[in-house]
Amino acid sequence: MVLTAGGIYFAELNKIIRESGDKDIILNDVLGQRYIGCGIADKRIEVRGTPGNALGAYMNGGVLEIFGNAQDATGDTMNNGKIIIHGNCGDTTGYGMRGGVIFVKGDAGYRVGIHMKEYRDLKPVIVIGGKAGDFLGEYQAGGIIIVLGLNSEGRVPVGNFCGTGMHGGAIYLRTMRPPDDLPAQVNISPMTGSDINLVRKYVGEYCSLFGCDESRVMNSEFVKLTPNTKNPYRQLYTHN
Repeated sequence: MVLTAGGIYFAELNKIIRESGDKDIILNDVLGQRYIGCGIADKRIEVRGTPGNALGAYMNGGVLEIFGNAQDATGDTMNNGKIIIHGNCGDTTGYGMRGGVIFVKGDAGYRVGIHMKEYRDLKPVIVIGGKAGDFLGEYQAGGIIIVLGLNSEGRVPVGNFCGTGMHGGAIYLRTMRPPDDLPAQVNISPMTGSDINLVRKYVGEYCSLFGCDESRVMNSEFVKLTPNTKNPYRQLYTHN
């Protein structure tokens, strides 16, 4: 199905998508409609234009490919599937994400990956090609965030307060210099062989999607951020 979204109200647009028997849907002239692809499980949706907030919220599978920028709360509480953004994305991308993969060609806003979590074989992944804003991985409880900094060479590719409240998962930053203001509850370490293989898997897919040189990206220094379980947060929030 090919549909011109134009001025169609977001609720009506999403009703059409849900009720369509087509597995492949192209939306042209998208003008800020919210909740596109919310809860989909088995559709592939191409979005041409600029979708509104909560794109792909509660996704259970399928693919959303956005040929433009995405706004805030993309992939909110996503369970499975893939979101591909050929541009930048806004704040709180991957909020509460529980599975699936989000690829962002460009930059991402604040609080990306906040409250990400994982369970058994469900491990969410966010790959950001550019840089990320403040509070990346805030309260992260699981999953993987990879920031490549492709448009910020020589600079730390994240903003302030990276990993604040982090107590699970891992963040991989393509940089020689880690952030200066990491909390004491976050460990910094070089990547191991298994880390390299893991990152290479997602970098390879990123480069295939967006047309960049995998070997150039991987032939760089990365640092790994993980929670410091020996230095818990409890005394920051209680009097014990």
